[in-house]
Amino acid sequence: MGRIGETDLADRLAPNGRGALAVQLGFGLFVTGIALGLRAVIDSISPAAGPFSLGFPAILLATLFGRWRAGLLAGILLLLHSWYFVLPVQHSFLLKSTDDAGRLILAAINYTAVLVIAELFRRAVRRAAAERDRELAERDLFLEEFDHRVKNNFTLVAALLDMQRRRAREGETTEALSTALNRVESIARAHRHLYRGDAVSPGEVDMATYLEELCAALAEALFLRGAITLDCTCDHAAIPRDRAVSIGLIVNELVTNAAKHAFAGREGGRIEVRFASATPGWTLIVRDDGVGVPEVKPRGKEGGLGQRLIEGFVRQARGTASTETGLDGTCVTVALEA
Repeated sequence: MGRIGETDLADRLAPNGRGALAVQLGFGLFVTGIALGLRAVIDSISPAAGPFSLGFPAILLATLFGRWRAGLLAGILLLLHSWYFVLPVQHSFLLKSTDDAGRLILAAINYTAVLVIAELFRRAVRRAAAERDRELAERDLFLEEFDHRVKNNFTLVAALLDMQRRRAREGETTEALSTALNRVESIARAHRHLYRGDAVSPGEVDMATYLEELCAALAEALFLRGAITLDCTCDHAAIPRDRAVSIGLIVNELVTNAAKHAFAGREGGRIEVRFASATPGWTLIVRDDGVGVPEVKPRGKEGGLGQRLIEGFVRQARGTASTETGLDGTCVTVALEA
């Protein structure tokens, strides 16, 4: 009902204010014409039945959509029509009895009441709509400011990690800082997709755009544009932000591990990332054609942290992971719940 009160033909057809009165009076005449047409149909079936009944919905409709002037015009014209054509003596403004005069006065009072109530309702809805629009504008401004601050924080953290990585002398330290930098950038990328309007609905991320951009950044960061290639094929899917971040971190870890370990002793290779809809949910596949994993390293030794992180990200994404490895490469499949 509130949406009905928000519709104002004068604002839509005369947004600059010029011609607003003509729109209101024109709509009042239009509603009056419809009511008179219905009156003619009723008179053909049952003459003089309910002489004032059509005036109430006509005034209500004219006022809600065309403001009080439209409702007033419709009310006056319909009242005069009922007086002249419907009430006895027909085709005359003379009244047959005092009862008819009372009916006419009562109808005028009721028409006025409907007009006043409809106009008050319309104005209340318009005020509420204006307040809602103002709050939405303030919220959008707040979100824009929040987005700007968060992006600055991500940029600062990434810059600090990159600076420490450049200053680090030990290879393991440099590698750990590079991995942390990639993780921060993966989360920041999901944030950008969430707030810049790529999402299908608020709070969700389009996975095709997100993962394709993530893989392009990983390819550049890991120098995969040469002999080692990274292919990404993703279906469009709207995923809640937190799950999208977890999925992105899974891809980040698996691709990074494959780039570092899958092609030992080889000059080239291929890594494939595939995100597809399944029944139910989705499937994430990260496959390489490397040398395979010769053995599973126990936790606590080199590589154990990465494996634990992957397991944690899989749980956060509400999925289950399975790994197949052999001489023709390794394939990790993550089945994600709907």
